[in-house]
Amino acid sequence: MSEPTPRPPVPPFTFETATAKVRAAEDAWNRRDPEKVALAYSEDSAWRNRAEFLQGRAAIAAFLTRKWAREIDYRLIKELWAFTDNRIAVRFAYEWRDDSGSWFRSYGNENWEFDAWGYMRRRIASINDLPIAAADRKFHWAAPGVRPADYPGLSDLGL
Repeated sequence: MSEPTPRPPVPPFTFETATAKVRAAEDAWNRRDPEKVALAYSEDSAWRNRAEFLQGRAAIAAFLTRKWAREIDYRLIKELWAFTDNRIAVRFAYEWRDDSGSWFRSYGNENWEFDAWGYMRRRIASINDLPIAAADRKFHWAAPGVRPADYPGLSDLGL
């Protein structure tokens, strides 16, 4: 088996490369293309998302397809929390509405572990959902699409 094509930035991470990896993940998730997002994960990537356990790219893509069908008008902001050689900790919030029009803001933390080629081989996510009024939304950019470069981050928004 040949080595995968590197997916920069690759470990070991610096503050700059960890920050770039977090923003790349945010941008990819905001585009909401499950097949493309799944390519950032190793072939055998293991996930815990809330109480759901997944293994491999196909399961990840299927999960994301279900997620974004249910979480309408999804917009996400991620922020680097900490990093080390091949691990990154992230905090995030995303806003979405359900098919009845009710809005939510979901808050969480993720722990990521990468292989030598820059693919995420482990993702552990803890997430809580908070119902919000439409007037309380803070994430207002075209969706699907990436957060504009000059749009405030979580800390700037007081989240």
